[in-house]
Amino acid sequence: MARGGRSSSSSSSSSWRRYCNPSYYLKRPKRLALLLFAFFGITLIVWDRQTLLRDHEMELLKLNEEMTDLKSLLDEYKSKHGDVGGDNKKRADKSSEQQFPDTPLDIERREKVREAMIHAWTSYEKYAWGEDELQPQSRNGVNNFGGLGATLIDSLDTLYIMGLKEQFQRAREWVANSLDFNKDYDASVFETTIRVVGGLLSAYDLSKDEIFLTKAKDIADRLVPAWNTPSGIPYNSINLASGHARNLGWTGGNSILADSGTEQLEFIALSQRTGDPKYQQKAENVINVLNKTFPDDGLLPIYIDPHSGTASHSTVTFGAMGDSFYEYLLKVWIQGNQTASVRHYRDMWEKSMKGLLSLVKKTTPSSFTYLCEKNGDSLSDKMDELACFAPGMLALGSRGYGPDESKKFMSLAEELGRTCYNFYQITPTKLAGENYFFHEGQDMSVGTSWNILRPETIESLFYLWRLTGNGTYKEWGWDIFQAFEKNSRIESGYVGLKDVNTGVKDNMMQSFFLAETLKYLYLLFSPPTVISLDEWVFNTEAHPLRIVTRNDTVNLGQSTGGQGHRRPHIRLRNRRAGRLLPQD
Repeated sequence: MARGGRSSSSSSSSSWRRYCNPSYYLKRPKRLALLLFAFFGITLIVWDRQTLLRDHEMELLKLNEEMTDLKSLLDEYKSKHGDVGGDNKKRADKSSEQQFPDTPLDIERREKVREAMIHAWTSYEKYAWGEDELQPQSRNGVNNFGGLGATLIDSLDTLYIMGLKEQFQRAREWVANSLDFNKDYDASVFETTIRVVGGLLSAYDLSKDEIFLTKAKDIADRLVPAWNTPSGIPYNSINLASGHARNLGWTGGNSILADSGTEQLEFIALSQRTGDPKYQQKAENVINVLNKTFPDDGLLPIYIDPHSGTASHSTVTFGAMGDSFYEYLLKVWIQGNQTASVRHYRDMWEKSMKGLLSLVKKTTPSSFTYLCEKNGDSLSDKMDELACFAPGMLALGSRGYGPDESKKFMSLAEELGRTCYNFYQITPTKLAGENYFFHEGQDMSVGTSWNILRPETIESLFYLWRLTGNGTYKEWGWDIFQAFEKNSRIESGYVGLKDVNTGVKDNMMQSFFLAETLKYLYLLFSPPTVISLDEWVFNTEAHPLRIVTRNDTVNLGQSTGGQGHRRPHIRLRNRRAGRLLPQD
């Protein structure tokens, strides 16, 4: 069988070789034609399939390019207008604010606050238009901030939120046509940033009017040289015309903690909205420098050496010159949508809150909770009204803890809020003094007795109401508003008091009264959907800035031809764009 199989295989192999011999087909033209026809047919089929495949690949490539373009357009639209698509259920589930319906009493009180804003603004327009602040009793303007129209810029977002459209438009025209930053004036970097840069950016985020962004960039460019120090810790004063920066003599050449650590929100927002990374880099480098030597208790003295970047031996306080540094550690984390890119801010803030607990004491006999100041190893039983921002900060920050820690810090926030409210209630005018001292068995007494229309207690009541839903905080806010109406309102605006015990009036309507005090009062009586805390973060001058998710993968500095910096495609959180109340 083996031999027979081998013979058959040889015959078959010979037959196949014959078909491969060209002479075989030359003798048989029909078979040659059939072979050629089959060859060309197969070739056409293969070629056609390859062509279809290439065409398909080209179509996919074009579709991908179109999808990329559409995504870019969508991201750009979101960066200007917010994410209007919105996963409403997810947004509602993630919201930490209490949701309550508008009541007739809220509407009535809100309108009273709005009328107060109209009175303050109309007085400013009439007697101090374009100047920094109004002196209501003498009915003239005064330029305490270099003639930058501080009250006007500070008021832009308040006017917008309250629906005062005509007033807002007049202010907008002044910004567009009259605002000039080329001033031979030594400006406070801190005050100019929080009032002017913050006010312009907030007006831009609310209205989408490019003039506000253009002006914000102009003034920020004049401030940036202040960061050109050996450590990157900024000098606190700069000439807006020459760019010469310095620290004031009374600080001993040091930079002030709050002044140096309270530009991050504004400068990060400006980089996000312009695409120019330099603002964010300058401001964030300050935090990186301070973090290198950040103490275990997270408490920094109020003076920082701009050459070495290290803290000097000085007072630790949550009041003047320390306060907003701690506020911004928390708020930059919120501004970046609590991503890993901003986690180090939260970590620093939590460390500082452990330190804050070491400053907490209670009075006798009424058990008022207060925050001490610290000098070296000793505590001073003194608390500024400025430190009354802390209850709101603690309430806002409690959201990032686990259940037990969250409850602990919210409870502390409410205790401190009660103390701050009583700063007002213990004086004859029911308005708070500038600071308070605490005494064993005697609770507390007013120290410096002036009141300059400060907002901090109202700010904390706003946060406490938004985050707990406890209507008591609205009642306390209304009490304070009525005290302002009784003691501070005059025919030509609002004034502070030289002494909260006697009620003697001063002659200044501070710009922050319109920017902060009246805005927080208005929002206290507004639904939580108006400037939602899930969509906006307030700078320390109460200017709301949109929350923008930070992953720090966007190349802020990419160039586009001769256009300078390309605006990044930033992704906003799902949001309702901060619904405003309808007004006539």
